[in-house]
Amino acid sequence: MEYFLHILVIVGIYSILAMSLDVIVGYTGIPALGHAAFSLIGAYTSSLLALNLGVSPWFGLIAGGILASLAGIIVTYPALKLRGDYLALATFGFGIIAYSVAKNWVSFTRGPMGLPGIPGFSFFGYELKEVWQYLILVLIIAAITYFLLSLLVGRPFGRALKSIREDEIAASALGKDTPFFKLRIFMTGGFFAGIAGALYAHYITFIDPSSFTVMESITILLMVIFGGMGSLKGAVIGAFLLIVIPESLRFIGLPSSIAAPVRQMLYGLILVVLMIYRPQGIIGKYKWK
Repeated sequence: MEYFLHILVIVGIYSILAMSLDVIVGYTGIPALGHAAFSLIGAYTSSLLALNLGVSPWFGLIAGGILASLAGIIVTYPALKLRGDYLALATFGFGIIAYSVAKNWVSFTRGPMGLPGIPGFSFFGYELKEVWQYLILVLIIAAITYFLLSLLVGRPFGRALKSIREDEIAASALGKDTPFFKLRIFMTGGFFAGIAGALYAHYITFIDPSSFTVMESITILLMVIFGGMGSLKGAVIGAFLLIVIPESLRFIGLPSSIAAPVRQMLYGLILVVLMIYRPQGIIGKYKWK
């Protein structure tokens, strides 16, 4: 039972990551390939504040989101004039840079050794220790994320994002400040990804750079594509299925040396079938461009 609850906690965290990426990729049409870098920044910010300065994880959670959002400004601003494949490469490079910094700045991040002993959350002096307690916390934050992002994309701001996705030149011709909208949506996506990274760090109590590789960014992107771009519900469904389906292989009894390649093959098979019969995802409206 505890293992099942643990899987649901991970699903909740990845749902936040997938929704935060969906507003960038699905609603705005920006091919972002370095989203794990934002969660890395959030995770390391909150963890280092708690370990080195004794800062409450609650404060670290917000600080991690804010710093990830600011990183979105710094990194995205030079790439605002890029489009298509060039923009995708720029975000890809951002993911590699963030990973490399975390891995090689040993005096600050401990590099490949990681950060052990990260404190968990406490509520009015009561420390959260049980998995079900973290499940409730993650579900509440995921619900808040869904609510806030739904408000964002349902307003005129969201319609401006969709116009950029459909035709950025036409949106600019109609007076939309497209660089401004791109910058703000990267800040928004980065903030919630930073929150997810901090949640992951304080739940697992250990992080290292291997949890935030470029392949992690691609996995999050696959969740968005699988569930359906331009749909927050689709992002949640994609996160749920792409975590639960591979994990179900553990109950078959396959050796670990075989289970990992089988998971990758299963990912590939699902995506091939989906791209042939449902290229817009399970409940999505738009195809990957």
